[in-house]
Amino acid sequence: MTVVQAIIMGIVQGVTEFLPISSTGHVVLVEKLLGIHVDSDTLFILLLHLGTLAAVLYAMRREVQWLIKHPTSRMTWMILVALLPTAVVGAICEEWFEGLFDSGVTIGFEFVITGVVLWWMDSVAAGHKNEETMTVSDSLWVGTLQGISILPALSRSGLTIAAGLWRGMDRAAATRFSFVLSIPAILGGTLVKLDDVLEDPAATMALPWTQMIIGAIAAAIAGYLAVKGTSWLIKNSKMRIFAVYTWAVAAFVLYDQLFGHHFFPPLIG
Repeated sequence: MTVVQAIIMGIVQGVTEFLPISSTGHVVLVEKLLGIHVDSDTLFILLLHLGTLAAVLYAMRREVQWLIKHPTSRMTWMILVALLPTAVVGAICEEWFEGLFDSGVTIGFEFVITGVVLWWMDSVAAGHKNEETMTVSDSLWVGTLQGISILPALSRSGLTIAAGLWRGMDRAAATRFSFVLSIPAILGGTLVKLDDVLEDPAATMALPWTQMIIGAIAAAIAGYLAVKGTSWLIKNSKMRIFAVYTWAVAAFVLYDQLFGHHFFPPLIG
């Protein structure tokens, strides 16, 4: 992996983690298109996650500071409730999700679904609920869709914000709740990767640390800009441009799977 490839992967991870177009789907897409095969894949993904975690912590620092000062607030409880279905879905489907990530066979269809969700988001009338007035049922729905979004090309931010809007939250509150909820979700994914790395610590000594750290910094910078950009886009109902984009990506992937057979595994045979 070169420095340029590391920067590209970092930018892709940072931008797509918070723009509603699926980070894992784009990581798979870029790896397939550029032929990037990273011997230190697990550790590199861990560092990219740390970069995006730093980005959202800084972008949402006021909300995080408020939660620290008010640990028993309703928003705190709603976050904990949302994490329950996320954890259950992840635990039950972990091996299946990992297989789909490695193969990339389903990402075309998943990009289609993401586009449908994004198109719908611009048409739905926002409600009046916020983090303090949302119900346990609302939180469970958001957390369930966050769990499902572990599928490679389903957007975590897109699905969770859409779930909040569907349950009657206003656009700003649904976006804030989604981003704050991403903090423990990203942290959990990072800890899982850390456990994998610690199984063979000696293997990390000769890895391309310079490239990987540069990639993580790129992910942090891109992630911060994506958080700010997505907040504005959701508020102003500008999601359909991303719907069209994800459908275009889906068309490219599905064409290759059906006819081209250059980058992705075939759908048939």
